[in-house]
Amino acid sequence: MPIREDGTSLAERVTNHIPQALSNAAAKFVDSLKLSSVSERVWRGRRMVVKRRNAYSEQLADLANLYFRMSNIPIRFWSKVKDWKRWEVGCFKMLNGDRFRAFASGAHTVCVDKLPGKSLWEYLHRGTLTRQMLEAAAHELRRAHQFWSDEFCGPWSHGDAGMENVIFNEKTGRARLIDFEIVHDQSLPAATRHADDLLVFVLDIAAVAPWEKSLPFALRFLDAYGNLDVIAELKSQLALPSGMAWIWWGVRTSFANPAKVKQRLAKLRDLTAHLRYYRAVAAKRARKRRRASMTCHEISPGMPRASSRTLAISDRAKAASPGMPSRLPTKR
Repeated sequence: MPIREDGTSLAERVTNHIPQALSNAAAKFVDSLKLSSVSERVWRGRRMVVKRRNAYSEQLADLANLYFRMSNIPIRFWSKVKDWKRWEVGCFKMLNGDRFRAFASGAHTVCVDKLPGKSLWEYLHRGTLTRQMLEAAAHELRRAHQFWSDEFCGPWSHGDAGMENVIFNEKTGRARLIDFEIVHDQSLPAATRHADDLLVFVLDIAAVAPWEKSLPFALRFLDAYGNLDVIAELKSQLALPSGMAWIWWGVRTSFANPAKVKQRLAKLRDLTAHLRYYRAVAAKRARKRRRASMTCHEISPGMPRASSRTLAISDRAKAASPGMPSRLPTKR
């Protein structure tokens, strides 16, 4: 793609000059291409989220997947409805089946329990996103990445782990993942897939959060995620794409100004290089702050027994001073 002397690409220049009304129209057009319609209903006393594949979902999925392949974007939609239903229900049960239910209903529908809480996307737009929420999201994503997936013959990954697909429950402080329409390319290594999940989440922060909070929020999330090998892989992905891929990039960044996003990602890329150092220093300081245990332990060989030092000290403390009379004086 042609690059000007100031370092901006054609995609950046075009997007920079798109009027806000046109950006909104593009966003609405992308939204109209959603493969599923989502609604809520009460079933047997439980509030459920009902996802139903649209009539032309398979054709739309095939077109989208063709674009992803041509643009070297490592994701795809489940085009076959039966495959999507299996994946959607299976992933939800794997991650949230400890308390919540999911099941297929009919030929084109999946029903899942409505999770308590709100998406982090809502908190971000309202300006109420907290570090606790970011840490909870990071911990849940790290937990999810440790599950085995037969689909990948390796660790599982989400494929679209944006903030809109992370639900945070303020009462429990727990974050959970939803919406499994998109899946990563099976040929990708686990670290690359996991880094892409981090990228999608970080892009939401870079596109929407205020400048003074963008970097602290992103670093807090990455530090809480904690897998430095995946974060190192992420560094190579923190750059604007080229070619047709910039269209999907616009979707993922809500058509934010690419120059702004580029600047924030460049700064984040520089700072993530030091995460390994900062974590090592923090661990070293934590070890130095550790104090001797005050917990009583069962006596083991080599420890002084009651007949030795402790008892001797106790006996000396109880003994009468040499200057004290051994008995009271008698009256005369």
